[in-house]
Amino acid sequence: MKRLLLPLKKKNFLFVVGIATFGFLMLYMLFFSAPAAHPDNAIIEIQKGSSIRTVGTLLYEEGIIRSPSLFSLLARVMGGETGVLHDVYVFSEKENLFSVTYRLTHGITDITPVKVTIPEGATVREIAQILKQKLVLFDDAMFIVLAKKDEGYLFPDTYFFLPAVSPEKVIETMKENFAKRTLGLLVTKDTLIMASLLEKEARQTETRRMIAGILWRRILIGMPLQVDAVFGYIHNRPTFHPSFTDLEVDSPYNTYTHKGLPPTPINNPGLDAIQAALTPIKSSYLYYLTDQEGNIYYGRTFEEHVANRAKTK
Repeated sequence: MKRLLLPLKKKNFLFVVGIATFGFLMLYMLFFSAPAAHPDNAIIEIQKGSSIRTVGTLLYEEGIIRSPSLFSLLARVMGGETGVLHDVYVFSEKENLFSVTYRLTHGITDITPVKVTIPEGATVREIAQILKQKLVLFDDAMFIVLAKKDEGYLFPDTYFFLPAVSPEKVIETMKENFAKRTLGLLVTKDTLIMASLLEKEARQTETRRMIAGILWRRILIGMPLQVDAVFGYIHNRPTFHPSFTDLEVDSPYNTYTHKGLPPTPINNPGLDAIQAALTPIKSSYLYYLTDQEGNIYYGRTFEEHVANRAKTK
C-alpha cells in the first residue's frame, strides 16, 4: 500500500508543480512580457475624460496590452483616483503591462516637446504657419478656424508643444499664458485692439506710448485713426504699403473710412505694446510719421504733418 502511495504523492506533486509553473508563465506573460503583436513606434492618444475601461480596450485593440481587465486593475492600484492621464503617448518599442500602466498613470509620454517661438505681433494665420513648420502633423487649417475669434488673446512667447498637439490645446495654452502675463492689468478689448496697432506702428516703448496718446486723442475728437498697419491685415500680408485705392477699400478695418478702433485686434500684441496702450503719453500732437531709417516725426497740425512728410522724401 505504501508503494502505491509514493507514486501517487509524486504524481500529485508534479501536478501541483506543473500548475504552479503554468500559472507563473501565464502571469509572466500577462504582466512582464509584451504582446508579440505589439507595434513599434505606436502613438496612442488618451482623450480627456476617458475611463480606465475605455483606455484598456483601446490599448488592447492597438496590440499594446493583452488584457484590458488586468490593465484596469493595475491602473486603479497605480493611479488611484486619478487613473490614467489624458495625453499623447509614444511606444517606440515593446513594453510589458506594468510599464505601460505605470506610464499612463504617471503621464510619462516618452515624447520630446518641440520648441516653438511665436513673435510679437503675429496674426492667427502667421501663428498657424509657424506651428505647421515646427509640427508636421499640426492641423493649421483647423487652428485658423478655431482661433480666429481669439485674435489678440494668443500671447506671443516661446512654447514647448508635443508633436501631435491639437489646435484646441495650443489655443488653450496661449490664452492661459495671456491671462497669466496680463494678470493685474486692466486690459479691455479696446486696449488690446490699440495694442495690436501699436505693435505694428512702432518698436520702441516710448514711441508706442506717444503714438498711443495721439491715437486715443483722435478717437476722443472723432478723427479717423488713419493707421496704415490695418491694410496688411485686410489683405492678409505681413507688410503692406497702401495705395490711394487701398485707402478706400470697403472694410470695417479700414481706419481711413471708419472712425474709431477696428472691430477686433489685427494681431497678437506683446506685453510691451499692451502696456503702452494702457499708459499713453499725453501731448498736443495729432499726427506722426516714420521715415525709412525709423525716425519718427510728430505734428500738431496738418500743415506741420505735410512739412514733416517733405523731410522724409
